Amino acid sequence: MLCALLCALLPIASHDQTSLSKQDSFIELAFTDNVPAVKILWLDKAQKKSAKNILGHEYQALRVRYWQEGNKTVWVLNEIGKYKPITVGVVIVGGKIEKLSVLAYRESHGWEVKHDFFTQQFIGAHLNEKKKLTEKIDGISGATLSVRALKKLARLSLYFDTQVENHEL
Repeated sequence: MLCALLCALLPIASHDQTSLSKQDSFIELAFTDNVPAVKILWLDKAQKKSAKNILGHEYQALRVRYWQEGNKTVWVLNEIGKYKPITVGVVIVGGKIEKLSVLAYRESHGWEVKHDFFTQQFIGAHLNEKKKLTEKIDGISGATLSVRALKKLARLSLYFDTQVENHEL
């Protein structure tokens, strides 16, 4: 019985470890020298309200972890696709997306959003005055909810970038 339980949980544990190693690798690649210490953005009521407007639902966390060096920030955020969370890493330099990568995709459909042909559309995007992306992101047939989740996470990370303390120069 115990063996069956452990065997059932093993794929979940290894999947989480894979997600963590992808996250660590993503963060390491974003910074040429040393990875800076993690920082915390504590969300106030106004920021939570803006996050809700971007996501279309409450943002559950009270704080968000990020890494910053100069005018570069790195964010690792989650959003539900259809049923399960999609983990995305976003590198922002000077208020524009430099890189967006899917670090963990857990849905059974819409996995095409993981590929470079899709994520490269986000490069150079920033927020306009209405907190919308300045770049048009083409959808993928059959992956509508996953595309929507990535667009939300791109907007949210750009918004959070505007909320951090003065960028070091």
